[in-house]
Amino acid sequence: MDWTRPVDTYCERLGPGYWAEPVNALTNLAFLLAAFVLWRRLRGQRLPLGRAMVAVLAAIGVGSWLFHTHATAWAGLADVLPIAGFILLYLYAANRLFWGLRLWPALALTALFLPYAAAAVPLFSRVPGLGSSAGYAPVPLLILIYAALLRRRAPATARGLAAGAGILIVSLAFRTLDGPLCALWPPGTHFLWHVLNALMLGWMIETYRRHMLAAPRAQG
Repeated sequence: MDWTRPVDTYCERLGPGYWAEPVNALTNLAFLLAAFVLWRRLRGQRLPLGRAMVAVLAAIGVGSWLFHTHATAWAGLADVLPIAGFILLYLYAANRLFWGLRLWPALALTALFLPYAAAAVPLFSRVPGLGSSAGYAPVPLLILIYAALLRRRAPATARGLAAGAGILIVSLAFRTLDGPLCALWPPGTHFLWHVLNALMLGWMIETYRRHMLAAPRAQG
């Protein structure tokens, strides 16, 4: 595979230059801002998993910046790997701390995300107009499933998860509309995917933080 091959995916990019996607590139600062805010909110709290989430959140911003400036296959990998890492880390935290599972059951349940995504993505790919966003569509569905299952055990956490899923669904809508609306709005709508995702991921960390403050004996 040629890792240096150019990738032209989004409406805003009209050429191969580093600054061919200025709005898409600069809105990645939203991820770094969200990471900064959450790092401060976690200060003084013994929540190592929370700090790990914040670090991965910052890595998402850096990886997306690389993709929307270099626009190559290797930069695309730098974009998607931190996102996958955040999903798996948050699932592990939810399994371990929201459900109170022991280490190995929590890890095993987290690993099930891989076959779940492998089965769900082809199904979402059949939805007309969803396009490449089908790769992300299983995530808000899974968050809503966790929210529904937690509504009695931890109602405040369940509401927080449901709100996060709602933001992600709106964010996915803007990602999906980037191509169809390109002729009407040349900058595209992908930048709103960045802004809303930064808000959503920050909120998901905040939901975790609030859950842990409500259960002070738990660690993670």
